[in-house]
Amino acid sequence: MSELRIYPARLEGSAAAPPSKSAAHRALICAALSGQACQVAPVAASADMQATLGVLAAMGARFTQDAAAVRFLGAHWTDQPVTLNCIESGSTLRFLLPVAAALGIPATFTGSGRLPQRPIGALTEQLREHHISLCANTLPLTISGRLSGGRFMLPGDSSSQFISGLLFALPMLEQDSEILLTCPLQSAGYVDMTLKALRASGIRVTDEGRGTASERFYIPGKQHYHSDNLTVEGDWSNAAFWLCAAAISGNLVVSGLGSSVQGDRAIMDLIWQFGGQIAVNSCGDVWCYAAPLHGCRIDAGPIPDLVPILAVMGAFANGTTEIYNAARLRIKESDRLATVTAMLRSLGGQVEEYPDRLVIHGGGLRGGQVDGANDHRIVMAAAIAAQNCTEPVVITGTQAVQKSYPSFFSELSALGGRFDVV
Repeated sequence: MSELRIYPARLEGSAAAPPSKSAAHRALICAALSGQACQVAPVAASADMQATLGVLAAMGARFTQDAAAVRFLGAHWTDQPVTLNCIESGSTLRFLLPVAAALGIPATFTGSGRLPQRPIGALTEQLREHHISLCANTLPLTISGRLSGGRFMLPGDSSSQFISGLLFALPMLEQDSEILLTCPLQSAGYVDMTLKALRASGIRVTDEGRGTASERFYIPGKQHYHSDNLTVEGDWSNAAFWLCAAAISGNLVVSGLGSSVQGDRAIMDLIWQFGGQIAVNSCGDVWCYAAPLHGCRIDAGPIPDLVPILAVMGAFANGTTEIYNAARLRIKESDRLATVTAMLRSLGGQVEEYPDRLVIHGGGLRGGQVDGANDHRIVMAAAIAAQNCTEPVVITGTQAVQKSYPSFFSELSALGGRFDVV
């Protein structure tokens, strides 16, 4: 199913939000670090989840897995050199590199796709300053030594995953630690997800100065993870594709969402900004239906993963949409400013690409052929665009959805989407 021809269609009905990839990464790590028998569910069988589970297993976590849950049996952390393959998962690498360092595991981290090109220098610099030897700043890299506590300094406008990785690792150290941000935090919702997971596992972290250029996290040492059975909430990031499809020209209910600290819950407010009609009830069911859309300005800083599908909305809105503060999208699974631009232009859209923003001129899309760029969010955004084009759309590399949402095309078909294999 690497190349699909997708036909215009109106999506209607209901869909269950898939389990949150971001929440599942965090729950799996906390459960493993507890060393206790516990269960994490539901967990999608996506490539990123398998990357995190594979690395945890290689480090010494013991668990069983089926379609419904991951059941942890305990852990015996290795002290022997081990290779940890993060595949293409940035979360797996950036979360578990500091954790392996804190556990004193001598390890070689590897990865594939664009992962070796994605920057981690801000994190590796801090590990070096705290008694970890590293052979490089990019993959493959080998670490040795045991992490020491103290003061860690990170830029708030780089990856929030650097902060989350240290937050997972530092409570296990003998010494107390603090993380000082050198500029205001972006993508704060992802750090809040980490703090929520830590609290649920009995870990204490104090966060001071949120929103300022001197935000500080204080992490006492000698803490121990405790995990009961953990439930993974629905994924606002992937649900956004269905909600935006409905706002453009459909009528859908997405269940299993509701209250959350996920930053991508902002999709509700963003659809309102476009003029869409959307509401959520107390059960976590979100209803969205088509309405005339108009262009707007969107700050991509807090919600980088929503940019591909928001760009599609902009292409079908009346007027101009500007997505700014988006330079970090160039170091995702693809250069998403370039690949979003290429996607929309290949479908007949008008887009201006700048170093840190996109300007999209609305009015609709025609159809054509899209290179999926080995990027799950580009593939899914193009599939939603195809529902509203005047002609069919051929998408290459559709297997990329396995990274985060393996059932995406099955769900698309159930909602009325039509496609065939080229």
